[in-house]
Amino acid sequence: MTLFEKYGGVPTVSRIVSAFYREVLSRPTLQPYFQGIEMSRLIDHQVKFISHVLGQPASVYEGRALGAAHGAAGITGEAFAEVAQILQSALEGAGMAPNDISSVMSAVAGTRAAIVTR
Repeated sequence: MTLFEKYGGVPTVSRIVSAFYREVLSRPTLQPYFQGIEMSRLIDHQVKFISHVLGQPASVYEGRALGAAHGAAGITGEAFAEVAQILQSALEGAGMAPNDISSVMSAVAGTRAAIVTR
């Protein structure tokens, strides 16, 4: 059983992503990264990405390469760490087990080099 199945699939992932972006957008340090971004499209994309990270088949996630998608944003290491912490809190809030959260956060940490450019 994948983590995607274990935690209830798209409905749970949608709640996690909604909680995640509510918090991200409330942070003055992160708000500038999202100016001019169509949030409904980004949220849909993020639901697909998190679903993929949790074990949903790869065919569901069809996003651009992480470097291409984030390169122009000039994301700092500090911003990446703040976003990762928010995601971890959202996963905890959804009731995920600590070892499952660790698995997800390891996958997120593996994206750091492709996302952080400053």
